[in-house]
Amino acid sequence: MPSFDIASKADVQLLDNAINVARKEIITRFDFKDSKTEIDLDKKNFAINITTENDMRLDSIIDVLRSRMMKQKLDPRCLDESKDYYPSGMFIKKELKVKNGLEKETSRKINADIKAAKLKVTSQIMDDIIRVSAKKIDDLQAVIALLRSKDYEQPLQFTNMK
Repeated sequence: MPSFDIASKADVQLLDNAINVARKEIITRFDFKDSKTEIDLDKKNFAINITTENDMRLDSIIDVLRSRMMKQKLDPRCLDESKDYYPSGMFIKKELKVKNGLEKETSRKINADIKAAKLKVTSQIMDDIIRVSAKKIDDLQAVIALLRSKDYEQPLQFTNMK
């Protein structure tokens, strides 16, 4: 029985490359001359820590980071920017969480949309992935087309097609 998995994972190596390139670009920019700006990737907690002097530079850093992520073929929607920056002495700091895995609400929405489409498929939520199986591959491709047409505010990958 053919099946595939719906997942949402950011490749850590590509993210690290995007951060390194963004760091080099920020060092060479004129508006960041003599600034004490740091961008670090915490691979253990899947978070990007940004330290800079003011909120205008913080916005510029985030824009550069998004553009570098797009050039590395990473979806910038995997960054969770909901937390505000906080002051720390003369600097401001911001932590951007990297979404890794489907959130429960998103999983439920995807599952409900698959069931509402009334295709001959079965879908089940398994931790942070959703497994979709059917008798025909055409039905699976219809599910993929359906999910690509909708926006779940999280990047989706379709993996493990059997």
